[in-house]
Amino acid sequence: SKLAPDEYATIEVFIQSPAKAWILYREMGRGLLGKQPNKAHKVLADFEKGGFLKGLVTQNVDNLHQAAGSDKVFEIHGDHQHLQCLQCDTLVPVVESHYSPENIPTCEHCNYPLKPNVVLFGEAVRSMDAIEQLLANCDLLLVIGTSAQVYPAAGFPAAVKQRGGLIYEFNREPALAASPYRSSSSISDYFFEGDLSTTLPTFGRAVRSSLKG
Repeated sequence: SKLAPDEYATIEVFIQSPAKAWILYREMGRGLLGKQPNKAHKVLADFEKGGFLKGLVTQNVDNLHQAAGSDKVFEIHGDHQHLQCLQCDTLVPVVESHYSPENIPTCEHCNYPLKPNVVLFGEAVRSMDAIEQLLANCDLLLVIGTSAQVYPAAGFPAAVKQRGGLIYEFNREPALAASPYRSSSSISDYFFEGDLSTTLPTFGRAVRSSLKG
């Protein structure tokens, strides 16, 4: 998208001009329609079912972790599968007609313009109390497919490391070493380089193999 987030994706823009904000929401929403979970999503769902994964924190808003079978998902930036009313807190599932160019969805209870249930610039992230509890008891954090630039999520690895936990990073390039907010040395204990659709399933097979042995 060539639509600048600071021009279209702030809470101020939504309140002042819902029609303008919905230009971006429409484009984002249409891009998510029909998307399916990949192998990496399914590995994490299997880890949870096996009792190895106590919680999954995501910055994504696509609901693909839930579609893959994960239940304990903390979406710090919300989700694009629901619309929310800032006036009366109504939450409604998204349907394709919501993305019609002629349509700015409104709340059936108070007629206020609805916005996707995502965190806009100027809004607080979600589920931080539950995530802090999760991190406090985390002995192994998997850092997967992130640039580790956006806070507060970018601070999670350091928080776990300071409490004695291990960090396994899965990325094309080592983001935890490259971040301008950290020293040049990575805090990862193990770095798995490559495409997530390959590295995460390989890791999953290795975990299952070690349990059988």
